[in-house]
Amino acid sequence: MTSYLTGLIGSGIGPSLSPPLHEREAAHHGLSYVYRLLDTDVLGQDVGELVRTARRFGYDGLNITHPCKQAVIPHLDELSEDARMLGAVNTVVFDGERAIGHNTDWTGFAESFARGLPDAPTRRVVQLGAGGAGAAVAHALLTMGADTVTVVDADPARATALAAELETRFGTGRARPAVQADLPELLARADGLAHATPTGMARHPGLPLPASLLRPGLWVADIVYRPLETELLRQARALGCRTLDGGGMVVFQAAHAFRLFTGRVPDTERMLTHLTDLVAA
Repeated sequence: MTSYLTGLIGSGIGPSLSPPLHEREAAHHGLSYVYRLLDTDVLGQDVGELVRTARRFGYDGLNITHPCKQAVIPHLDELSEDARMLGAVNTVVFDGERAIGHNTDWTGFAESFARGLPDAPTRRVVQLGAGGAGAAVAHALLTMGADTVTVVDADPARATALAAELETRFGTGRARPAVQADLPELLARADGLAHATPTGMARHPGLPLPASLLRPGLWVADIVYRPLETELLRQARALGCRTLDGGGMVVFQAAHAFRLFTGRVPDTERMLTHLTDLVAA
């Protein structure tokens, strides 16, 4: 039986459903597949140390999550075109002696958005978060045809840098930075809100913005999936907003990573069912 050793590096990842999500799909392919959690908080090691340890112990691949998607890059030997372009890595494949970084986040979000919010207007989108996940989400939105993505981050310099990178890729006027004080005006005329910060996760409960800024007619997409119904989505649904939880993104990015690790084509419908069952449990 072909065997694989994989894992996830990140902070506070105890609630992650990635291990059973990967392992259940692997079982359908007849693979011996172990997926371990490598929590920087629990192990007291940074992402570079953990990548070196995984390479030494014969791991086939790693997923990378908050807050390590950008910090991992200096510890890799090579980047895929997507990872280089986005400046963020969520998947590492060990190919012989080389550690190669990939980004399956943007395609994962794009597939989830197309499935969960078909025909949603994207003339003006406001995005919260300009980190590694934010870079992937904004790239996906612009690739799918959003006219303008306005990026807001707690660190204004980070929002400015991401918007500049996006404009270089997609053209002048397609992305712009803003500050949190601009949110009332921006959301009053936006089609949708994309949330790409850790707020709402089990370890970071709460809302990323005042609920009073939400309104009917605004779609809201969240990348957080533990819990699937974040406070942001609960408030938005109560107002009648169309919403998208982070479950689809986590499944589609995981499916793309699984294929990179194993060369096998996963069944995404089956993996979506796995996620539903895991969340219910």
